[in-house]
Amino acid sequence: MKEINKPLISLIIPGFNEEAIVSGNLGIICEYMKQLEDRFKWELIFVNDGSRDNTGALAESFAEKHPNVQVIHHVVNLNLGNALKTGISKAKGKYTITLDLDLSYAPYHIGDLLQTLVTTGADVVVASPYMKGGKVTAVPFLRRIMSKWVNRFMRITAQEKLYTYTCMVRGYRTEFLKRLNLKTKDYEINPEILYKSMILRGRIIEIPAHLDWTEQNKLGVKRQSGMRLLKTFFSGLMAGFIFRPYIFFIGFGLLLFLIAMYIIIWIFINALQIMPQIVIDTQFIDDRFSYAIGEIYKSRPHAFIVGGITLMLSVQILSLGFLSLQSKRYFEELFHINSSILKQVNKINGNEVNQE
Repeated sequence: MKEINKPLISLIIPGFNEEAIVSGNLGIICEYMKQLEDRFKWELIFVNDGSRDNTGALAESFAEKHPNVQVIHHVVNLNLGNALKTGISKAKGKYTITLDLDLSYAPYHIGDLLQTLVTTGADVVVASPYMKGGKVTAVPFLRRIMSKWVNRFMRITAQEKLYTYTCMVRGYRTEFLKRLNLKTKDYEINPEILYKSMILRGRIIEIPAHLDWTEQNKLGVKRQSGMRLLKTFFSGLMAGFIFRPYIFFIGFGLLLFLIAMYIIIWIFINALQIMPQIVIDTQFIDDRFSYAIGEIYKSRPHAFIVGGITLMLSVQILSLGFLSLQSKRYFEELFHINSSILKQVNKINGNEVNQE
């Protein structure tokens, strides 16, 4: 009876061209999971994402000796997002853990994530090296700085303030994870998961983590895979767009509007200053002001052109910002409704299967 009551854990580990580390690191992970077998049953799903080296064959050889391990092959490289979605679709556990094969986050993070999931009832638990208590070791300077600033940028744009949005090492309630209807095919899947979890009012918790590249650096050129730095950086910036796209339009629109207002106010002040010097056959203040404006235009026509164009652009961009805000709210409402419907359908189908 005790064995039956143990919750099943699904570990999802994607890999691409990892022949240098696949056998050894899968072995380390399995040895760690054996330490948790008094509390959990577990399965390990390795997704070979179209590797062009011996990763697939080595993983299959490892799985033959470990009944808890299954290997799924993509014929071609479909990128991280699709690899994770493949693993999620096969996960059968109550809880799902996603982990990097390179073990830049040591296996003990699995236990920390599971402990937090079980004790807090969270839907998502994120391993965060950037929060208080987290740590980063031996990561190249440029990569560390770019990653940190991308996550800070997302923190500004996201409605729920976390410290790490890009890390793949996380724990999930599998039922909740399967409701997210993920679309992204590459690295952006990690912020997409958090964004859609926020829409569904999921409970997201961060725990301190240690990102350590010491072993990766020892491998050097022997390791063929790796995150493409610039692509990942720009992907992170674009991923920030999904949290609050209207901020970009409204922010840029307000900047242009302030520039236009500066020019308009400058023209207005200068017109008032030269009005007393104007001698014309009228005492009406609006005629004198119009004449002053004309004199300024003669001397500085570029101010009127720049101010007018900037004002029109600011109005158009601000309008796009308000439209994107409206579209975002419509999307979130529809996503929430569709996810609720999907949850009810799955519950009905599950009851039908149990009755059969």
